[in-house]
Amino acid sequence: MKKDYYELLGVQKGANADEIKKAYRQKAMQHHPDKNPGDKTAEEKFKEVSEAYEVLSDDQKRAAYDRYGHDGVKFGPGGFDFGRDFSHGADLSDLLGQIFGSMFGGGGGHGQRRGHNPNGAQNGADLRYGLEIDLEDALFGAQKEITIPIERDCAKCGGTGAAEGTKRETCKRCGGSGVVVSGGGFFQMQQNCPECRGQGSVVKTPCRECGGSGRRKEKNTILLRVPKGADTGMRVRVAGKGMGGTRGGAPGDLYVEFSIRENKLFERTGDDLLCHAPVPPDTAALGGEVNVPTPDGYTKLKVQPGTRNGAMFRLRGKGSPMANGRGAGDLIVEVVLETPAALNPRQKKALEEFRAAFEERSYPLGGAFKSDADKFFARKAAVK
Repeated sequence: MKKDYYELLGVQKGANADEIKKAYRQKAMQHHPDKNPGDKTAEEKFKEVSEAYEVLSDDQKRAAYDRYGHDGVKFGPGGFDFGRDFSHGADLSDLLGQIFGSMFGGGGGHGQRRGHNPNGAQNGADLRYGLEIDLEDALFGAQKEITIPIERDCAKCGGTGAAEGTKRETCKRCGGSGVVVSGGGFFQMQQNCPECRGQGSVVKTPCRECGGSGRRKEKNTILLRVPKGADTGMRVRVAGKGMGGTRGGAPGDLYVEFSIRENKLFERTGDDLLCHAPVPPDTAALGGEVNVPTPDGYTKLKVQPGTRNGAMFRLRGKGSPMANGRGAGDLIVEVVLETPAALNPRQKKALEEFRAAFEERSYPLGGAFKSDADKFFARKAAVK
């Protein structure tokens, strides 16, 4: 039995969109396959929370789920069609046909319907792909090459599955409808024909290339543009790059969902960035300036005399660019006092004397901080 979507994300039923997005971001990072290599349990959890977020982040799907539970958001053929109103003189037997068809694998709901041609073209399914990226990619934009395993119509037989010079033959059991009906009277059950598996036709002489399936597995390589401001949970649609259609049907779409790796320099919360900046104790005590990295380069942060460890400074508009292109978030700078190393007696005599005798090697944390920042901007230069 499927788990409750709200329980999977750890939110209340009345949670707003931001709460749902934040909860999903945390769960996705926790269970992402790249962080749990070989862990099938974590992989399954990641799939579950992704499915939960896909439903709860969509107002229409969420409303259907809140009202009907998991049955209200079934995807693909066989799902219930709750968009129709059966309460005012509509055909009740049609509704029962939907329900029984869904239960027994038939063509109720959005699948097989009256007048449906199982031998005709069918559009391909949409695909979802999870892509983990660096924070630099999200801040500056990037191009990523991804490879997607898909299925397409066999080029040899055109997707029919029949050998050259032959064709598919109408299924004798279902008469080409692709479905069989059992029972009688009011309560009838419709299910896929077991002879042709719902296709309405059979192959007598199969194509050698595809073995009669009409499909070939391929790997599709796509050059994807990561937009500036991309964040964990954000999805982009790549039209026509999903699963190939059958018998000439249009291909589905590809939905790529991003997750952001941890970064040494910044922590990200929405469009805001948090940076832990080491500050010498003399600067914190007497006041001064420190260089602080931002996505646009270094900026001077003025430290007031008497600044304490853990003090927070907000730099407006110095955070992550917004995905909609309408500005940027803020940069939050947290002061981390660094105790200098390798002090000499003259440096211990007085704070002023120590400040005058300051040597860069006395602040190894500040040196590492600058090194990480330089690497960060080197990545930015490489992107351009």
